[in-house]
Amino acid sequence: MADEHKPTSLEDLDARVTAARAAHRQRSGEGGSAPGGKPPMSGFGLAMRIGTELVAAIAVGVGVGYVLDMWLGSKPWLMVVFFFLGSAAGMLNVFRATASMGQRDGSDGA
Repeated sequence: MADEHKPTSLEDLDARVTAARAAHRQRSGEGGSAPGGKPPMSGFGLAMRIGTELVAAIAVGVGVGYVLDMWLGSKPWLMVVFFFLGSAAGMLNVFRATASMGQRDGSDGA
């Protein structure tokens, strides 16, 4: 009985957590999650993300342009320039978000 290896509480906890994770992966289907272990984003979630990124980029661009216009006294030229820069940044963010959709679904994007 002295030879018997009695697992410590941490070893026991680790074994139970590993078993629970394996059971969860088996129930949910291992291929159904996005890289990094996150579940795939729903259509509504992706639409909200795209809309938020576009509006936020434009708002930041207009805000920076407005502040610079007030500071330099060049109304409204810098605000117009930064509106277009913010719009371009928003479109780039939307492109990046939608380009990664095919990778998450497991398709090749073609």
